Formats: sequence, structure tokens, C-alpha cells
Amino acid sequence: MRLRSYCGFCAAPLGPVVGAQQDCPGCGEPYFHNAKPCAGVVVRDDEGRVLLGRRGVEPAKGRWNIPGGFCEPAETPDDCAVRELREETGCEIEIVAFLGHVIDRYSEGGDHTLNAIYLAHVRVGEPRASDDLDEVRWFAPDEIPPADRLAFPSTRVALDRASAI
Repeated sequence: MRLRSYCGFCAAPLGPVVGAQQDCPGCGEPYFHNAKPCAGVVVRDDEGRVLLGRRGVEPAKGRWNIPGGFCEPAETPDDCAVRELREETGCEIEIVAFLGHVIDRYSEGGDHTLNAIYLAHVRVGEPRASDDLDEVRWFAPDEIPPADRLAFPSTRVALDRASAI
């Protein structure tokens, strides 16, 4: 967990971490070290292949991941999943199942993430890399890259959960 140094409200130095909270001695506002809400999508086609994107940015640049990202402030995780997939691949999807939540970290020592994972299929469009991906590719179950080529531990968990359905 990355500690915060200064209050986002008054810019005073934050106090020590107690549990998962840092209080501001200047204005009294607390800063909570919560997991950041995210959504990810395992997109599967009629042949059982899954769509992965190779990250073009850090963290995990060059590694494969399911499409997804951080929720906007007033966005539900399912809306985030649809938006992120559209931004990263240009496709419209239909969510067919919720695969659960997975806690992860956004890089070594980075913030925790709370990932809502969905199973979906493409409704409209041909996937093409965009946004923070530099390549998208369909993978048969036996072609999925090994864990050390996947972007985050939650990627493997998401793929395992999808393969069980």
C-alpha cells in the first residue's frame, strides 16, 4: 500500500496510518486506504476462445490481461466493464455472467484493487487494440499465456473462474 503524504483537502501532512486510515491533523479529514473499484471482462467467443489484451503502459507493460479498468466516480462496475471494453477494443459486449470479486494490487506496492469480474461475448464489432492496449488477440484455452506473462494475479483467477462455466 502506498501511503499518502498530504491531505487532499488542505494539503497538510497526513498523520500516521492507524489500521487502514490516515487522519489529517490540519483539517481533521480522514484518508481511507480502501481498495479501488475496478471491473474486468473475460470475453469468450463461440469457439471457447478468450480475448486478451497486451498492456502498452505500466504497470505490467507487455503482459496480457483481460480488458478492464478503474470505475469512474458515479459508475457501477457493470457499466465500467462495458465502457472499458469499448475503449480498449472498440467492441460492444453483452454481459452473460458475474464471476465474482477479486482483490489484487495495481503493481508491486501499489494500491489494492477490488475487481468485479464478468463473463461476456461480443455483440458488435471486431476487437482492435486501443486506449492502453497495444495488441488484442483471441486465445484458445490451451494457448493462454503462462502466469508470468499475465499482467496481474487477478487475471489468472478471472480466467479460471470463466473456464469453470
